[in-house]
Amino acid sequence: MKILWVFAHPEPQSLNGSLRDEGIHELRALGHEVRESDLYAMNWKPVVDAGDFHRETIGADRLLVGAEQERAYSSAELTDDITAEQDKIAWADALVFQFPLWWFAPPAILKGWFDRVLVQGFAFGLQDAAGRTLRYGDGGLAGKRAMVITSVGARESGFGPRGVHGQLDEVLFPVLHGTFWYTGMQPLPPYVVYGADRLDAAGYGERAAALRERLRTLPDTEPLPYRHEHGGDYDDALVLHPEIAPTRTGIAAHRSPAPGH
Repeated sequence: MKILWVFAHPEPQSLNGSLRDEGIHELRALGHEVRESDLYAMNWKPVVDAGDFHRETIGADRLLVGAEQERAYSSAELTDDITAEQDKIAWADALVFQFPLWWFAPPAILKGWFDRVLVQGFAFGLQDAAGRTLRYGDGGLAGKRAMVITSVGARESGFGPRGVHGQLDEVLFPVLHGTFWYTGMQPLPPYVVYGADRLDAAGYGERAAALRERLRTLPDTEPLPYRHEHGGDYDDALVLHPEIAPTRTGIAAHRSPAPGH
């Protein structure tokens, strides 16, 4: 496989930095091709502004970000740093996003990567022959796999189904469903290091070994079973039909049950 590893941590000698090195070494040892985007090392610009479009201003009218991104993408006027990342994505079969969970979300630099790189016309906003908008299981990045590797300071129990922090796959729902699945990428179950601030050498060895095992199965791991927008579960208002998961609401309703359940 061809794998793009997007790394968002400011310290290369951190726990995340060490796991990144372990993971990439394992993937290459397995024969995969790996390219990297180390956002802090790249001094990645995290904010969208008029400079993204090779313009100081956008004429006399206000900046309509989505429309301007789509225009600049279609006319090859996005800045070189953006197009370089889009080229990496186009090359990749799978994307790995590694970051520490800060304030229940990725660091701002990675959010800025999403904002600037996954533009309309490239990652989303496409239509099929029938004029339907392709998203939630379809879209510009359909066919690619995407995996989160993250670390949290809290214990695993605190991120469990009744934990005070919220169940982790639901905490990560904006990334897993709202970014990966929305653009068509298949979200894999995240790999999480709990209690990261208290990890000793033995604990690190266990987590590194578990990460290597997860990466060995990267091509075959079953993705999270989110529902396709055009799979028949949603009505024209993008609401689940009444007979679909009638007792479930919120985030959980948008996952298909396991066979036999």
